[in-house]
Amino acid sequence: MGRLFGTDGVRDRANQGNMTVETAVKLGRAVALKFKHENDPEEWPAVVIGRDPRLSGAMLESALAAGVCSAGVDAHLLGIVPTPAVAAIAAQTGAVAGLMVSASHNPYSDNGIKVFKGDGFKLSDAEEAEIESLFFEESLDLPVDDGVGTVFQLGNSTKIYSDFCLDTVKTEKPFAGLKLVLDCSNGATSECAEHIFTELGAEVTIIHNQPDGININAACGSQHTEDLQRKVKKLNANAGLAFDGDGDRLIAVDETGKELTGDQIMAICARSYKKTGDLKNNTVIATVMSNVGFHAAMKANGIQTESAGVGDRKVLELMQKKGAVLGGEDSGHMIFLDCHTTGDGIISGIKLVQTLKQSGKKLSELAEIMTPFPQQLINVDVKQKPEISEVPELKKAIEAAEAELGDEGRVLIRYSGTQPMCRVMVEGPTEERTRALAEKLAEVVKSELG
Repeated sequence: MGRLFGTDGVRDRANQGNMTVETAVKLGRAVALKFKHENDPEEWPAVVIGRDPRLSGAMLESALAAGVCSAGVDAHLLGIVPTPAVAAIAAQTGAVAGLMVSASHNPYSDNGIKVFKGDGFKLSDAEEAEIESLFFEESLDLPVDDGVGTVFQLGNSTKIYSDFCLDTVKTEKPFAGLKLVLDCSNGATSECAEHIFTELGAEVTIIHNQPDGININAACGSQHTEDLQRKVKKLNANAGLAFDGDGDRLIAVDETGKELTGDQIMAICARSYKKTGDLKNNTVIATVMSNVGFHAAMKANGIQTESAGVGDRKVLELMQKKGAVLGGEDSGHMIFLDCHTTGDGIISGIKLVQTLKQSGKKLSELAEIMTPFPQQLINVDVKQKPEISEVPELKKAIEAAEAELGDEGRVLIRYSGTQPMCRVMVEGPTEERTRALAEKLAEVVKSELG
C-alpha cells in the first residue's frame, strides 16, 4: 500500500500525482466511510468542505463532494473559507468530519486536502492509517438508491467563522486607537479578516485581498512580507499582520517595518499568558525547528518549553500530553487551545494585538523578549528521500558542521512532509559563519539527492 498522507494532509501539484480528481473522490469517500457513524444516530451524517481560492479548488471540491456522497453522507460546501473555519464549523454543526482543499503557503499550481474530525481536531496517525486502508480498498460496500448523499451549499460560512473569532474576545472594541495593516496573501482570509479586525475597533488597511485563482501567496502574505513592511511604515501603523494562503499561519511586522518570526510572536504571547495566569502548566510547546533564542527567552521568563516534531499535528499531540494551551512553529503556525482546536492565523493575530494593546508598548519593544540566533534555512529540491543517516557523504558533512559549531549552534536536516524537498537548517554564532555552513551542507544535499 502506498503512502497518502504527508505532514499535513495530502498535497501535490494539482491534477498530478496525489492530487488528482480521482484521488479526491476516493479520499472523500474514505473519510466519509470512516466517520459516517460517529454522530447522533437520529441525524443524517454530513461532511463540511471548504477551499481556498486557488484555480483548481472548485474542481477538487466537487470531486471530494462526489466521494462523500457515494459513501451515503451529505456534503455541505462552505465555499472559500480559511482552514480553521472548516474545523470550527464542523464542530459547531455536528458534522462527522471536515475537509479543506488547500496547499497552504504553496504556489497556486499546487493543491492539497486537509482532514478534520467532527470535533475540529486533525487526525491521529492511527486514524490516517485507517483512512488510507479504505482509500486503497478495491471492493467497498457502497449504498445505492436513496442511500446516497446530497450536496448542499452553506451560504453563511464566512459569518459563522467571523463570529467564532470575535467570540474569543470578551470586551467591546478592544483595539480602538490602533492602526493595523493586514496582508491576506490573496487567499482564504480575503473575505473575513478586514471585517473581524474592524469589528474589534482597529483602523484597518488591507492589502493583497483580491484573489484571482493564480495570485495566492505570490510575493505576498506570510512568506513575503516586503509589501506589508513598506505599508506599515508609510501609514505609521502600529503593526502589520500577514496570513498565508489558507489562513492558518501568522507572521507580524512591527511599527518600524521589521518582520517578527513565529517564535517571537509565540514568546510575546506566552509571557502575556503567564502574566494573566492563563499559561496552563506554565508550559509552551515548540518544535525541533524553533530557534535556540526562543528557548533562552522562555527560560529567562520562568516558562518551561517542550519540543515536538515538525508539523502542527505533532505540536498538538504534545500539547495535549503536557496539558499546554499554547504551542506552535517558527513558521507562524500557532495553536491557542483555549480558543480553537487547530492553528488559526486570525486568532493568533487577535492574541498578539490584544497583548500589544494591553501592554501599552510598541510591538518592537515587545519583540525584544527574544533575540533570534542567526539561522539559515535552505530548501533543496530532491528526487528521493532516503534516511539522512544512510547517505554517507551527507552524514559526514553533518558531523563536520556539528563539530565546527560545538556549543555555539546546531544543524537540522529533514525532508519536507508535503513537497519533494530537503530542508537544511543551521543556527550559529554569526550570520556569515551560519550561512557558509548552510550553503556547504545544501550543496552536499543537492549533489547526493537532487
